[in-house]
Amino acid sequence: MTDAANPTATTADIDLIQRILPHRYPFLLVDKVRDIIPNTSAVGIKCVTMNEPQFQGHFPGKPVFPGVQIIEALAQTSGILVGVSLDLADKNLLVYFMGIDNVKFRRMVVPGDVVELHVTVKRGGGKVWKFEGRAMVEGELCAQAEFTAMMDLPKS
Repeated sequence: MTDAANPTATTADIDLIQRILPHRYPFLLVDKVRDIIPNTSAVGIKCVTMNEPQFQGHFPGKPVFPGVQIIEALAQTSGILVGVSLDLADKNLLVYFMGIDNVKFRRMVVPGDVVELHVTVKRGGGKVWKFEGRAMVEGELCAQAEFTAMMDLPKS
C-alpha cells in the first residue's frame, strides 16, 4: 500500500508482514513497517508492552527489552523490506543471519516505548544482502548494527 506522506514509499501492515515473514508469536517483533523505499530503506515499528513473555525473566522488577531482540527486530524489518522489494508476499521467504557486526547498545528499551527500526540496504539484489540498522525511541538511539543475511528465495 502507498504511503500518503511519501508517494514513492509504501507501508506494510501486520497482514502483509505475516504474508512475508514466517515469524509468529512470541517471535514476531515488528508491528508495522512504514516509509518502505524498495531496495533502499524502511522503518519498522515495534510497540513494546509489559504483556510480552520475555519480561517474566528479563528482569523481574526491572523489565528491559533484550538487546538481541532489538537486533532481531531490525533484521525482521529488513526481511519485510526485501519481501516488498521483490514481491515475495505468500512465497515462503526465509531469512537467515550470516553476520552481525559493529553492534552497540545505547539506551534501554522498556515497556511503553515505541521503537523505530531504521534499516538501510548497503548491498542487495541477490541471495546475500547487507544492511545497516538503527533502533530509535523518541529520536534517541537505542541500538545500532550492521548485519548480513541470506534470503532463501522461492524457486521460480
